[in-house]
Amino acid sequence: HTPKMAEEVEQRVEEFITYLAQKKNCVHSSYDVARRTVLFLRDIVSKTKWSNPRELMERVRRDGKRLISIQPGESTIGNMVRRVLKIIREELARCLRGSEDFETKDSLHTMLKGGGDGDDYSKPVPNLKGAVIEAILELLGEIEESANNIAAQALDHIHANEVIMTVGYSKTVEAFLKGAARKRKFEVIVAESAPSYQGQQLARSLAQSGIDTTLITDSAVYAIMSRVNKVIIGTHTVMADGGLKALNGAHGLALAAHHHSVPVLVCAAMFKLSPQYLCAYDQDTFNKIVAPHDIMSFAEGDLISKVHVQNPVFDYVPPDLIKLFISNIGGNAPSYVYRLISELYDADDRDL
Repeated sequence: HTPKMAEEVEQRVEEFITYLAQKKNCVHSSYDVARRTVLFLRDIVSKTKWSNPRELMERVRRDGKRLISIQPGESTIGNMVRRVLKIIREELARCLRGSEDFETKDSLHTMLKGGGDGDDYSKPVPNLKGAVIEAILELLGEIEESANNIAAQALDHIHANEVIMTVGYSKTVEAFLKGAARKRKFEVIVAESAPSYQGQQLARSLAQSGIDTTLITDSAVYAIMSRVNKVIIGTHTVMADGGLKALNGAHGLALAAHHHSVPVLVCAAMFKLSPQYLCAYDQDTFNKIVAPHDIMSFAEGDLISKVHVQNPVFDYVPPDLIKLFISNIGGNAPSYVYRLISELYDADDRDL
């Protein structure tokens, strides 16, 4: 490992930090953040100097925490750091025991045996680097194909002549609806999601693809919900309890759907699954509060000096309002999220 390689990795860290800091008041695309994080972690594995698994994991954790501190609300970074740590643990176990008798840490037999494998982390392991890089590239492929894998399931959930409602703009939902529109005719109603008005972008895109689309204001959601068959939304993060950290307006939409007994389907790739829970009193960590000028401009000086305006980006949607998650590995109920989390992340990495 040359000093040039270490310099290159440090440069990548700085570039990534700049990318995150530039848009401090914007919502990054979770896909972009996940992809960039995994590519960055691949560079750490391949280009930094480490002699045993423990040193590698400490390096991944250290740089991961550094990135998280720039954007604490961007849970995708932490998710990908945990996925890579789990990959290192699994590939280490494979290298040490051979693939035939490899068993996961969570298996009942291992739990009953109670044997720890902590000692193995401090010994150099030949072939580990190649195995970890290969597994990271598989993870990268999974992330890049996730939207297509979700869209491929569209025909199982959208039927002819149905009325679908959604809110805001989600690339995954856009691909999902367009995937179904290739073979089915249905109508989509899009709530515009003020004050960002992202719904207008989705409505325009769907209409250009020949889908019968109606754009409505957020205040009209409840009035129209009675003629809707399904609500399909995207989300920024899926929390550990099966709740959502979704774009502002999603909670109101889900409540209206619940009142009218309309099922709510959530399109979310596995990289959005977070082992964190929402603390209702800790909105600063959970939510992102942006400048209020979209709601009330500074031209209204007399009024603005007398009020305190908060403009949150996200809503928390509790799991009991959601019928089904559609991910790149299939459909699951919110109650099954805990099991998916235990498969994706190691219990020792919950707190980085």
